[in-house]
Amino acid sequence: MKILLVEDDRDLRRFLKKALQEEGYTVDEEASGDEALDRALGSDYACIVLDVMLPGQDGFEVTTHLRGHGVTTPILLLTAKHELDDRVRGLEGGADDYVTKPFDLPELLARIVALIRRAQLRHEDTTLRVGQVTLDPLKRQVMNGDRTVDLTPREFALLEFLMRNAGRTLSRSRIAEAVWSYQFDPETNVVDVYVNYLRKKVEFESSGAAVRTIRGVGYRLEAT
Repeated sequence: MKILLVEDDRDLRRFLKKALQEEGYTVDEEASGDEALDRALGSDYACIVLDVMLPGQDGFEVTTHLRGHGVTTPILLLTAKHELDDRVRGLEGGADDYVTKPFDLPELLARIVALIRRAQLRHEDTTLRVGQVTLDPLKRQVMNGDRTVDLTPREFALLEFLMRNAGRTLSRSRIAEAVWSYQFDPETNVVDVYVNYLRKKVEFESSGAAVRTIRGVGYRLEAT
C-alpha cells in the first residue's frame, strides 16, 4: 500500500517516512507543492499526507487542484496553524482530515488507517439510492432523477453519510465527527448550514426523499 508524503522539513519528512515504512507502507516523498501535484496526478496512492506550508503551491492549493482533477485519494493535512479558519479552509477544499503540529505519531498513524479504510469501504459499495436521489461513490456523482446535482466535496460527504444511514436519526455530533473528522463544538452551526445547502441543491421536495429535522437531536434522511 503506497502513501505520498509531502513535507518540506527534511528531518520531519525522514522521521515520518521511516515510521510509515515500519507500518508496512511504501512511501513516495516530495518537498514542494508543485512536485506533489505532479506525483499525485501521475500515480495511485492509498493516502496523501500533505503539509500545508510548502514551497510553490501550498497544501490548500494542491488539495483543491487534486479534487478538481477528480482525484479522490484521502488527504490528511499537516500544519502548524491552529486557527479555525485554516482548518475549515482545508476541509472545505476537499481534505479528509487535519492534524496540527506538534502531533502524536500513534494518533497520526491511526488517522491514516481510518482514512484508508473509509476509502476502501466507499469503493466497495454500489450506488446509494433514497427516493429519486442516487449517489455513486466511485464516480462522485449525485442525481435527482435525471438531473445532475453539483456538490462541493464536503456536501457530497454529508449526503453520502446521510444516505448510508437513511432512516436513522443522526445527532449533530455524530454527523460532524463522521463528515468533518473533528470533535463537535456545540457552539457551531456548521452541520445545520450544510444541511440547508443540501436541501437547496438537491431539491428533495421533488425527489421522494426528505431530510427531517429532529428537534434537539439532529437529522434523518428518509424516503417520503
